[in-house]
Amino acid sequence: MRFRTRASTAFRIALRELRGGLKGFYIFLACIALGTGAIAAVNSVATAITGSIASEGRTLLAGDVRFELNNREANTEEIGFLQGLGDISVSTVLRSMARLPDGSDQSLVEVKAIDGAYPLYGTFVADPARPLSELVAASDGRFGAVAAPLLLERLGLEVGDEILIGKARFVIAGSIATEPDAISDGFGFAPRLITSREALKASGLVETGSLVEHAYKVRLTAPAPTPEEIRRKAESTLPNAGWSIRTSDRAAPSLTENIERFSQFLTLVGLTALVVGGVGVANAVRAFLDSKRTVIATLKCLGAPASVVVMVYFFQITIVAAIGILAGLVLGAIAPLIASYYLAGFLPISTEPTLYPGALLLAALFGMLVTLAFAILPLGHARKVPATALFREQGFEPRGWPSWPYLAATTLALGALAALAILTSEERRIATIFLVAMAAGFVLLRLVALGIAYLARRSPHVPSAALRLAIGNIHRPGALTPAVTLSLGLGLSLLVALALIDGNLRRELSANLPERAPNFFFIDIQKSEIEGFRSVVEGQSQNGKLVEVPMLRGRILAFNDTDVAKMDVPPEGRWVLRGDRGITYAESVPENASVIEGDWWPADYIGDPLVSFSAEEAGELGLKLGDTVTVNVLGRNITAKIANFRKVEWESLSINFVMVFSPNTFAGAPHAWLATLTDASAGPAEEAAILKAVTRTFPTITSVRVKDALDVVDRLVGQLATAIRAAAAIALVASILVLSGALAAGNRARTHDAVVLKTLGATRAMLIRAFTYEYFLLGAATACFALLAGGGVAWYVLSQIMRLPSNFLPDVALATILLSLVTTIGIGLAGTWRILGQKAAPVLREL
Repeated sequence: MRFRTRASTAFRIALRELRGGLKGFYIFLACIALGTGAIAAVNSVATAITGSIASEGRTLLAGDVRFELNNREANTEEIGFLQGLGDISVSTVLRSMARLPDGSDQSLVEVKAIDGAYPLYGTFVADPARPLSELVAASDGRFGAVAAPLLLERLGLEVGDEILIGKARFVIAGSIATEPDAISDGFGFAPRLITSREALKASGLVETGSLVEHAYKVRLTAPAPTPEEIRRKAESTLPNAGWSIRTSDRAAPSLTENIERFSQFLTLVGLTALVVGGVGVANAVRAFLDSKRTVIATLKCLGAPASVVVMVYFFQITIVAAIGILAGLVLGAIAPLIASYYLAGFLPISTEPTLYPGALLLAALFGMLVTLAFAILPLGHARKVPATALFREQGFEPRGWPSWPYLAATTLALGALAALAILTSEERRIATIFLVAMAAGFVLLRLVALGIAYLARRSPHVPSAALRLAIGNIHRPGALTPAVTLSLGLGLSLLVALALIDGNLRRELSANLPERAPNFFFIDIQKSEIEGFRSVVEGQSQNGKLVEVPMLRGRILAFNDTDVAKMDVPPEGRWVLRGDRGITYAESVPENASVIEGDWWPADYIGDPLVSFSAEEAGELGLKLGDTVTVNVLGRNITAKIANFRKVEWESLSINFVMVFSPNTFAGAPHAWLATLTDASAGPAEEAAILKAVTRTFPTITSVRVKDALDVVDRLVGQLATAIRAAAAIALVASILVLSGALAAGNRARTHDAVVLKTLGATRAMLIRAFTYEYFLLGAATACFALLAGGGVAWYVLSQIMRLPSNFLPDVALATILLSLVTTIGIGLAGTWRILGQKAAPVLREL
């Protein structure tokens, strides 16, 4: 019989058998649909957001090209260059303090000053709906402004009320409803207030060295050059401008990158759910093939070759998997519509029904590869079912391994699954570590199952017959121990790890960090104000520690004369090169830092510029002592040699910098000062008094209360943790489905056991106690493994990656144990209850 004929015959038989329905495949379908749907949904939503950012780039950027300068405005030559490209709109962004006229309250605010051309693309919408030029117009010595609703809420303001910012008086003319380029401006810790550039000038907030961003947005004149041509022209015409250039095809690069990273992480979590579901696939296939023993034996008795038998059930499994994958793809396809309902208010996402074929195809590939990887071995075992099985009804227990083609096919499918996960991830190292950890988890869980069985075998004699039976069930041939530990252990371990990471991170943000962090950061302190500022702060906080350092802003252009834009920088080090960095100079080693390589310069050093680099970031960027760093500061390119590396305690939240220069590097350069105040004895009332005194005396100094900033971060972490916990919950649901399938697969053997025991005099109550003890022991052992494995992963992530303290959380441990016991005992007894009512005679006849 030729292969084509065999395959055609097998396919017809497979379709005929499927006419009887999908009984035995429901958990199979649920596992595949759940994992595939999770991957499809995550990637579809991420593609929808990043696609909207790319397609609406002009609106999100409010221009075709954005040139950004920090701490200085463009000079005449630079303005001329920009005007040669097309129409220009200029906006300036900085942070300051908004205060009520009576001085009773104040709030940090992000001021955005715009000109009459804003926005070049998109539409600004305010409430009430009036032209922006009217809303920010000056009248009677007051400047108009539109504010974010959050600012109005914080200060109890309404439209028509007045506030003071710097030296100027503003009237709230409306609230912001839609700001087209808000996303491209980046995430801010303070609510927005939009006003005119004339108002900003009158406020006196912009001084030499102030932390201010000037954005020059250009609407290109046709025929428009390509983004790369614009970049090359800007760099060749004005090489020392030091501006960062962003084009509309990358309107919000940080947001896009973060969404892609987060979606990749959730994809890996979804893949975990799918692989855990793969165990359910294996159990379901094994149970299904076990129920088909007589059919397989009949086919063989009628002359069907073993290869045809295998193809019959391979086609059935593939068809059923396709149904499950299709169901998952439907979930993934509608996910962007559901997500748009919740995200449209603050993220660009299309509300139109759209399919994302790439995301759906990726999920389908993952689903089919998982099916193949976990279904091939049971098919190999089924091939060995003898024709004599027709005359004796007993579940087959596979002994040994299938023949080598099945092992090779399984290995190939697993390799393809791993390759697909790694190749589709930008963070390939992390994806590889994730997959290795998952594989190690499977191996560990198998070893745990062997260990549990070994301990049960070696356990001392106990007087309770039910407990003896439970212990015997744990280590006997065909025991449920491997199935229970494998199905539930991986999902529980993932949930424990995420819960411990989230709990420790939230504790660090809400309790530990505020205790050791400064109370305040003070920004934009001018040289003429430093003495008076010190007097005010010391007068309000006698026990506080005030630290002051000079501060400038600079952007790294090159390492060893190599443009950083042309370097292949690892993802973990890219943040150092993104935009401008705060920099400083110092005669001695800063607090909370220590030199670990190289030497610090003498206090009176007057040679070539030197720089001290943070050791961790230097390692990520591949730097070594003696390398040079070129930085653009205030429009000048400065090249300094790396003299030493410092270990920086970033977690202290005190004043720290990636780069600290020798004092002679910026001799005579204008700059502002940055200060922190640490006062452990200051409560909310004392902090409010300090804030009010500084804001009233020095209205142009920006005061940031650290606890307020940490609250914002804590809320953001909470939102991210919700999404992560939802993804982990999918993995746990998959584990529960797998557990249900594993217990269902063992019901045939359980039926035989229960009937024999009842025949020998065992009561229903005794059997229920025995099964309860068995499930209790297995659930407790699995929970202990999950706590150890999940705790180990959480410790590594917190202490080695995040550099944060890791603490054991008893509530997580208790919840894990309870969840494991309730799940194992509940599902176990639910499946066993029907078995206990089985009549003995029919079962005994089939043995």
